[in-house]
Amino acid sequence: MTLFNQINSLLLVLFLLVMSSLFYFQFTETTAFMSKQMRSDLNNTSTSLSLMLKPHLKTGDVATAETLINVIFEGGFYQKVSLTWLVDQKQQVWKNPITIKDVPQWFINLGLFKGHSQETVITSGWLQLATLKIQSNPAIAYHELWRIMTHMVQVLVLIFIISTLVFRLRLKAILKPLNAVALHADNIAQRKFSENLALPKTAELKKVVSAVNAMSGQLKLVFTSLDEQVNHLKNEKLFDAVSQLPNRAHLTGQLNSWLHDPGIGALLLAEFDWLEEIHRQFGYQLRDQTIKIMADKLQESLPESFIARISNTEFAFLVMNADKKEISQYLQLLIRLINQEMLKAGCTPNSDFSIGISERTSNVTRVELLSQADHALQKARLENQRSKWFAADVEQEFTQEEWCTRLEKAIANNQFTFQWQPVHLMENDQVMQREIYCRLQIDGENTRAAEFMPYVERLALGHQLDRCILEAMIKNKILSLNKEPVAINLTRESIVNNKFHTWLTTFLKQINDAHLIHFEISETGATNCLADAIKLRDIITKGGAQFGIDHCGKQLGSLEYLQLLKPDYVKLDLSLSSYQDEEGQHNLHNIELCRALVNIAHGLEIKVVITGIEDDQHLQKFKVLQVEGYQGYISAPVEI
Repeated sequence: MTLFNQINSLLLVLFLLVMSSLFYFQFTETTAFMSKQMRSDLNNTSTSLSLMLKPHLKTGDVATAETLINVIFEGGFYQKVSLTWLVDQKQQVWKNPITIKDVPQWFINLGLFKGHSQETVITSGWLQLATLKIQSNPAIAYHELWRIMTHMVQVLVLIFIISTLVFRLRLKAILKPLNAVALHADNIAQRKFSENLALPKTAELKKVVSAVNAMSGQLKLVFTSLDEQVNHLKNEKLFDAVSQLPNRAHLTGQLNSWLHDPGIGALLLAEFDWLEEIHRQFGYQLRDQTIKIMADKLQESLPESFIARISNTEFAFLVMNADKKEISQYLQLLIRLINQEMLKAGCTPNSDFSIGISERTSNVTRVELLSQADHALQKARLENQRSKWFAADVEQEFTQEEWCTRLEKAIANNQFTFQWQPVHLMENDQVMQREIYCRLQIDGENTRAAEFMPYVERLALGHQLDRCILEAMIKNKILSLNKEPVAINLTRESIVNNKFHTWLTTFLKQINDAHLIHFEISETGATNCLADAIKLRDIITKGGAQFGIDHCGKQLGSLEYLQLLKPDYVKLDLSLSSYQDEEGQHNLHNIELCRALVNIAHGLEIKVVITGIEDDQHLQKFKVLQVEGYQGYISAPVEI
């Protein structure tokens, strides 16, 4: 019960108590007064009537005596009057029936008033003439008492209603600061810090509001310090101080994460010898200034890619989700931008720089990709060429048009096979959820997601694939195979596709096990399409399923989107958990950054799963973070 209702209830009880007490005393006093008044009137009437009858009784004027009694009796105040002549014992009686109008019978049955009677002997000197007996009528007393009490109750009820309305309005105004405090507290829980609340006039509430304002300020400072800690760790550990570009450690993590997921693209390594020439001629300050200007220009002008400075004059360009034609266009634009910056710096264009390109192939590792790009770079330098591709002995199996035909056919015919990988609880190693991976049967062979997913994204088939996977899960009764929930990664297109949103709403209403499905979207998809992601989140949570963010921390940008999306859990990106014995300092940096991200997530009441755990030694390093779950090849995917 709310405080407002509790106070109202207390007011009602107190008012009823006061009203009952007042009613009781008024009732008893009125009853006693009317009973006393009846007795007094009876006594006065008996005396006065005796005096009036006396002369007529002496003369034996019966008619006049009866007339006097009729005058008094017809007033209705008396129930019975009897006159007995003592000479001959003749008696005459006048009676009124007891009729009480507008008074309920149950009230009369209370027997509050008894009929009073008084007998008087009329004498003349020593001679007794007659006996007069008068009995009062209680009907009038009942009628008057009922009228007084009903009017009193009506007035009390009216006063109660008016008092209640006035009290509610006044109480609402008094408690308004408490409502503001509750709303302010809810906003604080969601890390929404607004201006301090205005202090109320009520002394007691003023203390409460002051305390809440102080608490809000302290919590805002704590959360701000957490964000600043993340930014500090990013800038200090993962970014180059001169160019403000990611450094080698950051590139390593991004490569690990990119190669772990399906995708196409290439790694470009560039050596800018002309920067060293500027250093020799003009010093490191001008060189650093040139590097910063060039870095800003590259980030501004190049298509979406990951650019890093990995040594004094060596830069890396990670081009993701691009085929060979798009990579070639990227390379041409990069060379043109480099030449422009060389001209600005007073250097000769198309000289003193080389670029090596290594295109991503199936099952290539980070070390292999870096080695291939470096091999192409060194060959370009030896041959004094501006760029050189690493010649991989891999031919493209299908053209994009052929992929489109095969994918549409496989999706339409639900040609799926499934694997899943368990996500374990950190505290007891029990299964927290199982993440679904799918393979398509194309031309009679199982094709891994690493091969077909890039083309699914490029051909805008993601929402069709996600829909068919969900339908296949229900058809194959995958949700009933285990008691643990099943996680499915939605493609980027499903985030923005309204038709998929409509279908998903209906789908979740029709199934009985919606709570066993965990939907995940990538951090990139969430930040780039935030409004659509919020809409999708609402559909998922209203349907009874859970919502998570995959690759959290990959972009190392602001985490404010978590406040708006409010996911049930996040999975940290693989780049944050990469761990190699030979890179001890890098490992420490990763753990520090993970700890800061975990603190922010826990501050928003979001569960955290760390990914990329390879073995028990790797797991032990990250147990100190107190995350809820872990995932990786420590428990590899298995066939369903």
